[in-house]
Amino acid sequence: MKANAVLRLKLPSKKSLEIVYRALMPETAKSSTTRSKAHLKIEGLFLVLTVEAKDTVALRAALNAYLRWISAVHNVLSTLNSLTHVQNTSLCEKGDFK
Repeated sequence: MKANAVLRLKLPSKKSLEIVYRALMPETAKSSTTRSKAHLKIEGLFLVLTVEAKDTVALRAALNAYLRWISAVHNVLSTLNSLTHVQNTSLCEKGDFK
């Protein structure tokens, strides 16, 4: 492989990190193209994404795909957290949840 990149992404919590990691692992197990491959690992609170590609075009495409997937999972987690917070706040205001 001629082009490569290593990204270290810090996530807000260990739980978020593990969820993102588990969500992306199937994508790294079998690449959809022969032009690039990716590896994921966890280092502390960091998700480390290593991408190797045959050329810079394939590298850019793979990085864009993984960053979009990471962003999508993170957005879903943020939305779920805010909905849970709103729901718990509503229950507390009604006196149903203490």
